[in-house]
This record gives sequence, structure tokens and C-alpha cells, in this order.
Amino acid sequence: MNTKVRVLYLEDDADLGEVTSEILGREGFLVKWVNNGEKGLESIKDQSFDIVIADIMMPKLDGYTFLKRIREQGNNIPVILLSARVLTEDVLKGFSIGADDYIRKPFSIDELIARMTRLLKNITVSAAPIKTIKIGDYEYNPYTLKLKYKEQSLSLSPKAGEILHRLATGENGILLRDKTLIDLWGDDNFFNGRSLDVFISKLRKLLSKDPRINILNIRAVGYRLIIVV
Repeated sequence: MNTKVRVLYLEDDADLGEVTSEILGREGFLVKWVNNGEKGLESIKDQSFDIVIADIMMPKLDGYTFLKRIREQGNNIPVILLSARVLTEDVLKGFSIGADDYIRKPFSIDELIARMTRLLKNITVSAAPIKTIKIGDYEYNPYTLKLKYKEQSLSLSPKAGEILHRLATGENGILLRDKTLIDLWGDDNFFNGRSLDVFISKLRKLLSKDPRINILNIRAVGYRLIIVV
């Protein structure tokens, strides 16, 4: 992994935080480890990072609140949530407020690095002139992750932006479910499928100001972006 990848790591367990930071450092990541959400907010305000790894259960400010705060501020940095919680609703809550991935504790370092690598790889990067994509009355910039409607502009998370980009540029507006799950999550299991459903629901809401736009479920295939002319 490129040594320029800067990681903000939020974990209140001192032993886990120290070990994980040390191993990630040996793998070439530049890691800043803090032990609560308030310090995380201060760090992300003062420094630039490429990715955030945040435990959900932390003192002073939990991972959910930390994530919600930075998304409300328009920060679209990729975020991976960590938690020992196993209930599906806890996971879906994270995705609904802007998480890009979720890993259940205990986890292996190899799994964490694989998720980080996949997430960073799937962020659209291009040296070409910036071109926006027209989606009904909306305009989407895949390089800045900005979705614009008239004078309003919203920042999407990298994973939400990638899903919208695939919907808008796919042949006939079709997003293949299994391929998307493998590409973006690395596994097409039921749990990840539910996560994708949450992202689709969120995109439907974001695009709802133009009544001509709809994202349809296509049974056993995936989703289709429809724009009524």
C-alpha cells in the first residue's frame, strides 16, 4: 500500500489500538490513532486524511455521532465502522448515516487491509478534465462526489457516489447486483446485499426532487435508473 495513504483510526481499547496502529504502520500506512470521537473530530478538522476507521462504542462521542457530524459538514472521506455489535439493524444504521463499510469485531488485520484497499481503489480518480453527469434535473460530479440540484449541492460518500456513477453510466441504466457486491464489498452475501439496499434507498431519497427519476428493482438482476422524458 502506498505510504501516502493517511489513516485516522478511532479506537478506545488501548491494546487493540496500539497493535492495529503498529501493524498498519508496518504495512505502509500513515496512522494517527485517537481514543475517542471528540479527538477524532479535532483531528479531521486540523489534518488531512485519506480514510477513517472508527469504532462505534467510544467515550465522549460514539462512532455513529462522529460519522454523522462529519457528513453534515460535507466531508465525504471514506469511513469504515468497527463494532462488536452483530445485529443487522446496527449495521444498517451505520450505512444509512454515511458509512462506506462495516467490520464486525473481532477482525483480522488482513481483512481490514483488504477492505481499506478495496474502498480506496473504488474511489473514482481521473486526471481528465472534470465532466459532470446529467441525471434528470441533477448533475453529478464523480470526481468531487458532489450531487447538485439547482443551487443545492450535496456531498456523497465514496461508496454512494460509486453506486450512483454505475447506475448513471451503466448500459440501459442497469446496476448488476452481484457484480456490484463483489466489486465494492468483496462478497455477495445476504448481509452485504442488505447494505446495498440501504444505499439504493438513500439515493432514491436524494434524487426524489425530480419526480421523473426512479430507481427500479429488477428481480434477480439488480437495479435500473429510469428517467421519464
